[in-house]
Amino acid sequence: MMLPIYVVDAFTDKTFKGNPAAVCLTPGPLDDDQMQSIAAEMNLSETAFLFPYQDGYSLRWFTPNTEVDLCGHATLASAHILWEKEMLTVDQQANFYTKSGLLTAIKSGSWIQLNFPMEPEIACSCPSELIEALQITPIYVGRNRLDYLIEIESEDVLKNLKPNFSLLEKVQTRGIIVTSKSVEFDFISRCFFPALGVNEDPVTGSAHCCLAPYWSNKLKKNELYAYQASARGGILKITIKNDRIMMAGQAVTVIKSELLISK
Repeated sequence: MMLPIYVVDAFTDKTFKGNPAAVCLTPGPLDDDQMQSIAAEMNLSETAFLFPYQDGYSLRWFTPNTEVDLCGHATLASAHILWEKEMLTVDQQANFYTKSGLLTAIKSGSWIQLNFPMEPEIACSCPSELIEALQITPIYVGRNRLDYLIEIESEDVLKNLKPNFSLLEKVQTRGIIVTSKSVEFDFISRCFFPALGVNEDPVTGSAHCCLAPYWSNKLKKNELYAYQASARGGILKITIKNDRIMMAGQAVTVIKSELLISK
């Protein structure tokens, strides 16, 4: 069996920036073990699998190690491919049926806007492993159902973090979001997911489902301009509407290929 597969750099308009995701188009569902093996073979932070379903597409996301419940950049990459391959017209909405419910995307020029759920955090104590692994003094620590959120004093400190990933991996959570105020942007962040086999994720859409309401409350504004300060980097334009996050980014395809699946 031969399946089309693409690698897309998401949350950027330049190749080799943003966050790369693989997008695999299938005629129907694959076995879980098969999808996990493909994701391990691709060895990117996420591989998305989608096939036609109802009035849209079924969409699932896998890291090299495990399936995840919510992923922004691979959803953006999937929507980008649907429009690029003319599987949707530019004025059609992309509907994705996922483990986090119905997610949608619309195209506006070179930008794609995702409609994602809000995932606000609640203040909590900070595990000692986090302080030791990051070597920081937090301003604030919170947690939602997915990740820890930590605000620190400055973007310079954030950009120069050198986490101990062996310690971070011991923290019982999907990942750790570290954030600060910014001069050029409303806020910046870095995201670490060693428990999922991804030490640092270049640009994390799902993390902004937590970051956006947090900074919206702090800055008293519903439109936010964000930057994820990984080595590759990525820009997001965010609007909060009720309990939803409208998260916009750009994307560019870097690889078009075919996946050979032995029976």
